[in-house]
Parts: sequence; structure tokens; C-alpha cells
Amino acid sequence: MLTLRQEDILLDCRADDWRAALNSAADALHQAGLVAPGYRDGLLDREAQSSTFLGNAIAIPHGTPESREHVRRTGVRVLQFPAGVEWHDGNRVHVLVTIAAQSDEHLDILRQLTHVLDREGVAERLAAADSCGEIAGLLSKAVVEARLDADTLCLGFPARDRQELALAGAARLRQAGCVGSDFVAAVTERAPRDLGQGLWLVSSDRGVAAPALSLATPESLLKQDDEAVAGVFCLATREDTHRGLLERILALLENGAANELREADAATVLARLAGESAVATTRQARVLNAHGLHARPAKQLIQVAREQGLPIRVRLAEGGGEAVSATSLTKVINLGARRGQPLVFSAEGEGADRALEAVCNAVAEGLGEQVLPFDESRERIEPREEDTPPPEPLPADEPHAAVAASPGLAIAPVFVLRTPRFDYPERASDPGVELRRLEQAIREGAEQLEALVQQARGGEVAQILSMHEEMLNDPELLQAARESIEEGGSAEAAWWNAIETSAHAQEMLADRLLAERAADLRDVGRRVLGILCRVELPEPPDNPYILVMDDIGPSDVARLDTSRVRGLLTARGGATAHSAILARALGIPAVVGAGKRVLTLENGVELILDGERGRVTPAPSAERRQAAEQRLAERERREAEAWEARHREAYTRDGHRVEVAANLGNTTHAADAVERGAEGIGLLRTEFLFMAHAQVPDLDTQIGEYREALDALDGRPLVARTLDVGGDKPLPYWPVPHEDNPFLGLRGIRLALTRPEVLETQLRALLMAAVGRPLRIMLPMVKDLAEFRQAKAIHDRLLAEIPETERTTDVQLGVMIEVPSAALLAPSLAAEVDFFSVGTNDLTQYTLAIDRDHPELSAQADGLHPAVLRLIEMTVAAAHAQGKWVGVCGELASDAIAVPVLVGLGVDELSVSARQVPLVKARLREFDLADARAQAELALAQATSEAVRDALEVR
Repeated sequence: MLTLRQEDILLDCRADDWRAALNSAADALHQAGLVAPGYRDGLLDREAQSSTFLGNAIAIPHGTPESREHVRRTGVRVLQFPAGVEWHDGNRVHVLVTIAAQSDEHLDILRQLTHVLDREGVAERLAAADSCGEIAGLLSKAVVEARLDADTLCLGFPARDRQELALAGAARLRQAGCVGSDFVAAVTERAPRDLGQGLWLVSSDRGVAAPALSLATPESLLKQDDEAVAGVFCLATREDTHRGLLERILALLENGAANELREADAATVLARLAGESAVATTRQARVLNAHGLHARPAKQLIQVAREQGLPIRVRLAEGGGEAVSATSLTKVINLGARRGQPLVFSAEGEGADRALEAVCNAVAEGLGEQVLPFDESRERIEPREEDTPPPEPLPADEPHAAVAASPGLAIAPVFVLRTPRFDYPERASDPGVELRRLEQAIREGAEQLEALVQQARGGEVAQILSMHEEMLNDPELLQAARESIEEGGSAEAAWWNAIETSAHAQEMLADRLLAERAADLRDVGRRVLGILCRVELPEPPDNPYILVMDDIGPSDVARLDTSRVRGLLTARGGATAHSAILARALGIPAVVGAGKRVLTLENGVELILDGERGRVTPAPSAERRQAAEQRLAERERREAEAWEARHREAYTRDGHRVEVAANLGNTTHAADAVERGAEGIGLLRTEFLFMAHAQVPDLDTQIGEYREALDALDGRPLVARTLDVGGDKPLPYWPVPHEDNPFLGLRGIRLALTRPEVLETQLRALLMAAVGRPLRIMLPMVKDLAEFRQAKAIHDRLLAEIPETERTTDVQLGVMIEVPSAALLAPSLAAEVDFFSVGTNDLTQYTLAIDRDHPELSAQADGLHPAVLRLIEMTVAAAHAQGKWVGVCGELASDAIAVPVLVGLGVDELSVSARQVPLVKARLREFDLADARAQAELALAQATSEAVRDALEVR
């Protein structure tokens, strides 16, 4: 968990605007050794998605998930701005709590800060603070939660009097680990106090590990001294952390709900103590957001709740947490709801059913985020190993598709490090001996890990191995193994069963990032098991090799001799696994998730491993090997030469002009794109501006943002895509009805035309911002001429309304070719549009009916599929027949194999990520137009994308 120390705080900072403040925060993280310089872009991208302003003059900037690769170690830096900084959402900020985290540690900080948001005067005190200790005191507070859940209840206990009920409640708290024997002894010495309505209370602060509340109710009607006994509360107190539990008991008494408790089940008791009345209407909804109910979805939830016009409360269905107002951001965030946890919403009065249905629907739809279903029953039933047929060997000289994890190209013989076979007895006769053996093995494992930490290269390696040390000391793992040993299991069997049970539970998590951490747990488990069984791993060869394993654990990566290991290949895993993260950190090409067939490779077999495309080719032919060697030899030379020549205009070897532009998701990156050699912006994703605001940005705001990019371009053309949002990426202030398939629903130009005033404001802002500069506007997700004409009517009217002196006169209006129907209708569109820009990412997935993010099919979503290439060919032919130009702005435009094919098809402009601009320009200089046309013809003659790549690679 992230914690705040005084040395993490920087006082008396100054900044002219929020970007300057964010840059200072990025510098502070970098200077502290927490992040690489690239993390700065992640901070800016996160603000483009949604403001990180939290409240009470506090913002919590943190990077996007994509930027986590730049985090060297987890940490935090707090910057105080006494004069304040106006954040981009209009709020005033005095403190930035800037976070560098590899996973979701920022949620811990968020929960710790929620207590600050409800206190008056904090903003002023943060601004005026003159010591790090004062700021740390204002911001820091340990979150201590008093426990009340089904495990602390003791319902229907066969007691004869109040004291036995009190002791039953105390015993239940002891079983739950909240109190010790001292607390139970204290309860025996105290007589319960009468609260009224048949309820009694006994409490103590002796032997309390965690504040908690138990309720013990009698099995049958109980009277003592002519007084009814409906139940006895047993309260474990510590300082004032139990106060909330007392307040809930008082509220229960005030509502006269005590009589319901004696025969109630656990769910009813927890509901009444949570503040839900018997007449309240309740509904459940499961949190589906990958990272739980953090700030962005929480904001969306409270907005929906406020729209219902009556009080709505919410609590976690699990446990006995208090129901809180669903319109309070701090209280909703403080629930700490994680993915998969059910929420209980309650409301009373007329319209309650309707209101709860609206709120639950919003939760089910993801609260403004794209979500995946949660399936509690999802389990794997794996066949026994002896019943499983062995996988077929990989064929020689044929590329095998997998998941690209770390870029680079490697050619070397393989060394297959198969998981060692651990032979051990399942049962043992002496539990004491087995337990001592296990504890000794765990100590040895910890010593090995500590030695690896000291030897580790780079912050990420040391950090993850330190995490392995923490896993090794997990008391729950040891307790599970201890219980198995006490039941007669051997140390080996008990330990591995505990590891497998925990790892399997992690793999069942819908959050792919968390599920892939099961590899870390098994890595730790194998270390201890190897010590117990005295099994040592085989030594790798002395010559350079590509390491092949079922799943490479972080400690395996840490032991790698990078002077010999040319690449990594795994049967399991994903691009977000720790092994992949570390491979990228060490600069080792890696391909993961390749399937069991890769384990059939024989040691010494030569392999080509392409970490950029996610492909491996065993036993390559001489021609394929020669082509790969040439790519490998030229890689470094090309990169250096490309950078030196980045500002030259882009031409093929024989002088055919092809513009190379940059794709941008934020106007602040325009200057960097120009520095990298971009000849313009081929795709400006304008939705960043709309996502950064709580409401539709007004005309002046949009003009200012677009002008920033135009100023940086200094006369180079800007291609701006109009707002492209919808069911798959909604805006909180522009609700879209739930759609079963949002990718085929109301999005792009379809959605914009439902609110033409928003589209009109954006078009006006673009035209006015670009006065005196070239501007290209393109419309997304156009399916036919009717949609284009509707938007063009608004565009043409604005040209007539705005004086030429106040707008650009060099403007073109085009469409993106993303929908196959648009490509098929390109001749009719080309007669009226000014240009086409092919979005190959969406065009590919729509043409092939494959979600490019699908975990199993994504490797097949290849833009070089001949069906996609034919649609591009049709688009270019139709455009050129009308004298119009065509660009490509998808990932295919930066694919080194695809570049000559696209040029050969007649594409006039390639728009790629800014980092790829120098390399794409260099690639153009390597071939002439005739060669490009020949490659295009060759590609179109193939039947599959695999055949296309094979033909082009051998050529």
C-alpha cells in the first residue's frame, strides 16, 4: 500500500497553469527515480480522459494503464502550490498528490484522502501550510474499518440468559480474529446493559485487535427477570473507531426495528443495521468496472442517483457496512467496491422502483467505462494429464501467431526449460517434522529471493522480487498448508495445494491484469517446492539462445544472463504479465501466450522470434532466415539514420511523394510530433477535449485547444476527426442507452447528428481556430452518403455565416473509411467528399468480424488480410478517379511490411504514432513505386493474411 512520508512532500511550488504544474509533478517523480520520462505522457493522457481533481483543493494525477511500463518503483510525490493552480476543469488546486504505481495502488491513496474532502477549511490550511509535517498530517489518516458481517453474527443461539448470549457474541468475535482471550474474559465480568426493545449491550476495549460488533440472538423466546431478551450486542471498542457502529444501533432503536431481529436471518439483520427500513425497496447490482468503483465511475453513479429526485442509499452486499448516500462522491468512493462485488441500493416512497432500476442499469452498463460481464460460475475443469493427448509439434518454417509482449527481433537456437517434475509423497506420518521442513524451506526461499533482489538489474525487477518475498510471508498461505499437514499431508503436498488453490482463485478473476499475477504465485510456490524436493533447474547453454518456458516467472527473468538470452517465448501469459513487463524493462524481445505446442520444440532448434508482431518461426528456411537476419542487422542502423533524417520530406527511393503525419490524442503533443519529423497531424482525436470536461466544452474552450495544435504545426496541415464517442466510450454528460453491441450502435457521426448543435459548435471552433492555416476535417463512422450530407450541410452553412477574415479558407471535409459499406460505396462518396482517411483498426475488425481486443482471436485481426486490402484498393481507385487524396491512419500504416503495400495501392498519406514517424519515413526511402506496386499485387493475390505476410517476407 502506498503511504505518505514527509520526504515525499515539496513545499512552495509555482506554476502558471495546470500543464506546468503537471510537468513539475512528472519531474519530481523522475528525479526521485520513480518513473522514466515517458510517464509524463501518461499523466497528460489521464487528464485528457477525465479530470483527477478530487475535491478540497486536491488533485491526484496518475498515469494511464498503458504508461505503467514507465514506472520504475511505486511511490508518491506531493507538490504544494500556495498560490493555487486553476485545473483544466475549472477547480482551484493547492496540492497535487502525484502517484507512480504499477497496478491500482492509487485507489488506496484515494480512499485515505476521502476523509479530507468532508472537512471544512482544509483547502485554506493546505495552501497556508509551511511545513511538510503539517501537510502530511492534513492528508494522512489510516483507514480503520469496524467489522460487522455475517461471520460476526451469532443468530439462534441456545442460550439460557443474557450472559450466555454475550459470551456467544464474544466467542464469535474471537473466531473472526477481531479480539483475543482478554476480551472474552472482560465480557464475563460485565453485565449487559439494557438498551430497550429487548436489546442489550456489552462492550470492552481489552484485547481488541480490530473494532467489531457481534449480535447474538436466542434460539427461542427468552425472558430474564421479567424482561424480554431479543438479542445482545457485543461491541469491541478501540479509541473512537467503533462510534459508527454505536450510531447504527441507536438508529435501529429509533426506527423501532429491534423486534425484527430475533427471528431474522443474517441478511435481514445486516440490512437493518445498515439503515434500511423494512418498507424500503432494494435492488442489487454488481460492479463490473475493471478497477472497481474509483473516481470516474463513482462520479457517474452519483450523477445518475441525483437525477432520480429521491434519496437513494447504497452499501456493499457483502459484510455489514452502513448504507451511505448514493449522491455523495466521498462516501461512494469510500465503499471501496471492487470488480465483482454486488451493491445494494435502497429507496423509499413513490417512484422507488423506477429510480433503483435506472441506477442499477447504469451500474450494469459500466458507469461510463467499457466493461465485461462477470461470471461467478466460471471454472476450469482440466483433464488429467495422462488423459490429455500430447500437443502436435510446430511445423518447420511456418510462422506461429501469439501475443507480442516486448518488441525486438531475435534469431537463435531455443533452450526449452520445462517445468521440473517434483516427485513427493502425498501423505506423511509426523506433522511436526513436516511443518518444520516447510518452515525451513520457506526461510531458504526468502534468502534466495533477497539475494536475487540485491543482484537484480533495474527497479522493476527488484520491486517484483520484493513482492515475491511478501507472498512468501503470506500468513494465509502458511496457515492453509499447516492445516493440510495437521490432517496428514506431506509438506510438499500441503504447500503446493495451498499455492494452486490461491493461484486458481486469481485466474478466475475477470480482471485480466490480476488474473495474470497467478504466475507470480506459482513462481514463489515452485521455489519452495524445489527446496523441499531438492530439485535444481538445468543449466542453460553457454551460447546465445531463446528461452522457452510454460510461463516465465519474474525470478526467472531476474536470473537471465542478458548477454546470452536473445528472446523469451512462453506457452502461457499475456502482455500485461510481470514477465512481459520485466522483459520490456530489460530490452529482451518476448512473445507470450503461444500455446503448449511451443514446448514440443527440441533444444537447439533455430527460431525466429518477432516481438513486435507476436510471431515465432521454428527451423526457418534459408530464405526466411536471411530476410530476418537482414532485418536484425539493419534495425539499429535504420533507427539511427531515421532519426538524423527525420525532418526530410518523405519520398520513396525514386521520388514518389507520400506524406507522413502523426496521430495525436491530445493537442499538447503536437510540438513533440513536429520535433519527431511529422509533416502534419493526420488524426487528431478531438474526443480528448470532451472527455476532459464535466460538460460539453464551449466555443472558446475548443478554439483555444485546437489553436494550440495549429500553432505548434506552424502551417503544416491538421486533420481533425470530429467527436467520436458512443456506447463503447460514452461521455458522462451525454448518456447513451444500453446497447448489446455498442461497436455496431450509436457512435461516431451517428451520435453527433442526434445533437447537431454540439457538432456545429465543434465545426465552428475548428474553422475559427484555423484562420490562416490549412485544416482538414473528417467525419468518423460514416456508412453512406446520407450521413455525410447531413454533416456537410452544417459545415457549408458555417462557411457562409463566418466572415472569411475570421476563419480558415483552406479547408477540406472528408470521411473516415472504417465501415465496409463506406469502402464499397467509395465511388459515390468520392464525388462529394474532399478526401478519405482509412481507419484500418476498425475497418479490419468490421470486415473480419473479429474484436481486435479478443484474447483468443486478436492475433487474426490483421489489416494485411486480402479482404481489407481490396477495400483499401477500391477506396483509393474511387478517390483518385475524382482527384481526391487518401490517407491511412490505423496501426497498419506503421507496419514495416505493410508500408510498401499501402503505397503500391496508391495511398497518399500515412499517419502513425509520433514515435514511428522517423522509421516510416526511412522505410519509404527503401523502395521505389514500381516495387511497391508489385508487392501490392502480390498481397492481393493471396487468400489469407498469413499468406500475405509469408509472401512478402520471402520476397
